[in-house]
Amino acid sequence: MIDITPFETTINNLKKAGKYRVFNDILRENGQFPYALWYGEYGVKTIVNWCSNDYLGMGQNKIVLDAMRTALDKTGAGAGGTRNISGTTHYHIILEHELASLHKKPAALLYSSAYVANEWTIIALSKIIPNIHFISDQKNHNSIIVGISYSRKPKTIFQNNNLKELEQIFQTVKANNEIPCIIFESVYSMDGDVSRIQEICDLADKYQAITYIDEVHAVGLYGKEGAGKLEELGLQDRVDIVNGTLGKAFGVQGGYIATDATVIDAIRSIAAGFIFTTSLSPITCAGAFSAIKYLRKNPELREKHQERATLLKNKLKAAGVNIMPSTTHIVPVLIGNAEKAKSISDQLLTDYGIYVQAINYPTVAIGTERLRFAPTPYHTNQMIDDLVDALTDLL
Repeated sequence: MIDITPFETTINNLKKAGKYRVFNDILRENGQFPYALWYGEYGVKTIVNWCSNDYLGMGQNKIVLDAMRTALDKTGAGAGGTRNISGTTHYHIILEHELASLHKKPAALLYSSAYVANEWTIIALSKIIPNIHFISDQKNHNSIIVGISYSRKPKTIFQNNNLKELEQIFQTVKANNEIPCIIFESVYSMDGDVSRIQEICDLADKYQAITYIDEVHAVGLYGKEGAGKLEELGLQDRVDIVNGTLGKAFGVQGGYIATDATVIDAIRSIAAGFIFTTSLSPITCAGAFSAIKYLRKNPELREKHQERATLLKNKLKAAGVNIMPSTTHIVPVLIGNAEKAKSISDQLLTDYGIYVQAINYPTVAIGTERLRFAPTPYHTNQMIDDLVDALTDLL
């Protein structure tokens, strides 16, 4: 029988440090986004969700829902197998073609999540390229960190956006006759800042490095067709491998990479996290396909999204709220203490009907604990004013 003592100790230590994660029981109401129902300790309450990654509300878009209902009626619930064993449907094929087209790449590969896509693509690269050396930005997502760790290949971490340090690392790696692979994100989701993509690509070209970018918090949101920061900056041909998600701006679930067709063919033959798991439901693929098609032709939601984020930032600044220097749609409010961040989050929910999750270590560094707000096109002026007033009361 398992001894639960070490588990109790772990939980108690997390609670004492203000780092215990609470999973709020909420229910999204179709057609009412960003309103939701919160099932609290003493009853049910209508709240406004300010921390959803469904950045554009596509998870409740009628076009997406109609496509998913049609797929459900046509195919049933699940895929019925791994991609290699009966789990590749027409929906998977057309979605991968659409993703490849979106990113101006020859091919794309679906995974169960963007986390798995990062983790197992990196591991696959380590098996395919024996002398690879991973160079990773310090602020990269946990999926990248874990993928590099599990690859058991040499790695070097550089300070976020520090190009001088990055070039020195490139020089060392090349001197060791290794193949450098630079991995970075376009939008860093906890700070809301953007990587120096063009300069990184210039250095990568200089030292013949493989380039790998995570566009998870940019796809659907930036660029003429919503392909991300690479499209917005005109750099889609400068990066070898693009990682993206279907679970944020596109409103459903799943992840993917887009790159050269031969690279895709090799990775899908090697990556165990792709090979040995049930494929995405065709229903999910149908919804994602429709969401991407819609957002490629209709930039209005992206434009409204940016306008809402700018308005929220301006009103918070005018009220004297300490916003971290985000240059994107993400609005992080610095608290600087784990217990205080959790307390304010709880008060906003119980007293004001405002839901925002506290972000603590290990997601962010100790001393930089924050509330991370994600405005959407559907947050009204009144919702923004209510949030600003509530924060002014509590901070």
